[in-house]
Amino acid sequence: MKTVAYAAQNAASPLAPFAFERRALRANDVAMEILYCGVCHSDLHMARNDWDWSVYPLVPGHEIIGRVTDVGTDVTKFKTGDHVAVGCMVDSCQHCDQCHNGEEQFCREGMTLTYGSPDRIDGAITHGGYSKHLVAREEFVLRVPDGLDLSRVAPLLCAGITTYSPLRTWGVGPGSRVAVVGMGGLGHMAIKLAVGLGAHVTVISRSASKEADARELGADAFLVSSDERAMEAAASSFDLIVDTVPVKHDLTPYTPLLDVDATLALVGQLGPVDEVQTTPLLMGRRRVAGSLIGGIKETQEMLDFCARMNILPECEMIQMDEINDAFERMERSDVRYRFVIDMASLALVND
Repeated sequence: MKTVAYAAQNAASPLAPFAFERRALRANDVAMEILYCGVCHSDLHMARNDWDWSVYPLVPGHEIIGRVTDVGTDVTKFKTGDHVAVGCMVDSCQHCDQCHNGEEQFCREGMTLTYGSPDRIDGAITHGGYSKHLVAREEFVLRVPDGLDLSRVAPLLCAGITTYSPLRTWGVGPGSRVAVVGMGGLGHMAIKLAVGLGAHVTVISRSASKEADARELGADAFLVSSDERAMEAAASSFDLIVDTVPVKHDLTPYTPLLDVDATLALVGQLGPVDEVQTTPLLMGRRRVAGSLIGGIKETQEMLDFCARMNILPECEMIQMDEINDAFERMERSDVRYRFVIDMASLALVND
């Protein structure tokens, strides 16, 4: 299948039009026309090789909403015309304990990423959703529930599941006390999802400038981390803190805020953090943990939950040829709160 995309040719080049071929359908494959693709901070990191594992040419995009155009002979879950979604992974070994537990993101043999990752069968490097078409294994294709606005669903496939998974892992529900650090693409979804689960939600930020936005998103309270008295008064007051900050930062101000046996879950920063003071951890059996997206079953659960609760990200729609400007704006945190590409614009750009 010939298709068109936007790709980075190297770490220094802007994304530009790129033509390539998707694989022919295997028996368990689903082919789709991509309708919308979210723009994740990971896309920027990968395009610029910030993590030292990018393979070029690189077609980013792992928040994908599409319409099925064809299915392989063994496919039973989907048919032509269905609205479907693909997130951060497109394959795994399917036989290890983690895959059997529905935690394919922790596959013992390593998950196959939606882009920049070798295919498990033919070794070809996967290309992501900044493209007109996608072919993916049926087991990694998700159903988009009826009633969700297709133009706003895409960020749920990364920002949504990345914040939903720790909320579910640590048992958030009615009466839970949840704090969210950082209020960008991940943080605003953590707020909405925690509120939807019935938690009392506090946003922690360095200044009061985002308080109005936090409350508009559903937060119950706002805590300024630079206010020493307020931070001291909030000691031991949270069951879970979801830390969405995507850069190296100091965790020390947050750990005393955890109650006994409570957790600070890191979902934003991939890499080092500042040295952690262990005394608050020891004195309250508190823990610092990490969380990585979610399995396919949990991701479908999250989509269904968002449909029931009418939870959707706040999005700014862009055209495909605006992606480089969007990357620059994302670096400046100049987006509220997630870019989504209208992939209909890609055909116009490349015609």
